[in-house]
Amino acid sequence: MDQIQKDLLQQVAGIHEIPEGAYSLRINGAMYAKNSSAHIEIVKKEDKPGIDIYVKPHTKGESVHIPVLLSQSGIKELVYNDFHIGEDCDVTIVAGCGIHNDGTDTSVHSGIHAFYLEKGAKVKYIEKHYGEGDGNGERLMNPTTIVHLAENAYMEMETAQIKGIDSTNRLTQGYLGDKATLIIHEKIMTHGKQYAKTQFEVELNGADCGTHVVSRSVAKDSSKQEFLSKINGNAKCSGHTECDAIIMDQASVCAIPEIIANHVDASLIHEAAIGKIAGEQLIKLMTLGLTEKEAEEQIISGFLK
Repeated sequence: MDQIQKDLLQQVAGIHEIPEGAYSLRINGAMYAKNSSAHIEIVKKEDKPGIDIYVKPHTKGESVHIPVLLSQSGIKELVYNDFHIGEDCDVTIVAGCGIHNDGTDTSVHSGIHAFYLEKGAKVKYIEKHYGEGDGNGERLMNPTTIVHLAENAYMEMETAQIKGIDSTNRLTQGYLGDKATLIIHEKIMTHGKQYAKTQFEVELNGADCGTHVVSRSVAKDSSKQEFLSKINGNAKCSGHTECDAIIMDQASVCAIPEIIANHVDASLIHEAAIGKIAGEQLIKLMTLGLTEKEAEEQIISGFLK
């Protein structure tokens, strides 16, 4: 790896070099390195780009790193990663993609991640998207995440896109069985002329299952954001979707939460709030010696924390 790639790796995965344990590192459209552990097997797909990850039942406290790095301008790829999580597991999966584009051609990474959690399995999934580079070539990312949760399975997703992605179309789908839980925390910041669309679709199919979907975003300059969240309550269940956005400059934010109860014991809530930074918040920080811009950045940082 060169220094640009190492810096991208730090941004999206929090590491400077190849980690210990199970990992798959993809660089510039090809598998760069991979490693399985005693309890986690990573297999390269034969029929299309991507990998299958198999976590043995009762695996606890282990992690998998699967970052993707693009440092050459003009690469366009579609990658399929499937995660098979055995019963009673408790693992962390660190994904994410970093694009460095100094050229004139558009770079695109589209990843389709499918999760299959067996009974009682627990997964924490962390995904960060980051873009940089001084070229005129665009940096595009289009992640799709499909989650299947069996009885008592639990998945928590933390997704973040904070800088440098010109356009993104993000789709997350969840299918929950009895007593399953899906928690999603999303953070997005757009600036310039960037565009971000986020779509959540959750099917609450099992008795006593539940979901909590929270999106926090900041739209600056003339950027545009769309947030769509749809929860279907098909059994005795609980669902909550929340979108909070700070809008600045000439930006545009559209939030469309949708909840549908198809069962008398479905309990569903949606919330959406869009607004500018309150003047009194700025004044309070500026009286402590911060400039207006510094005060704005501190408020934004706390909001997206």
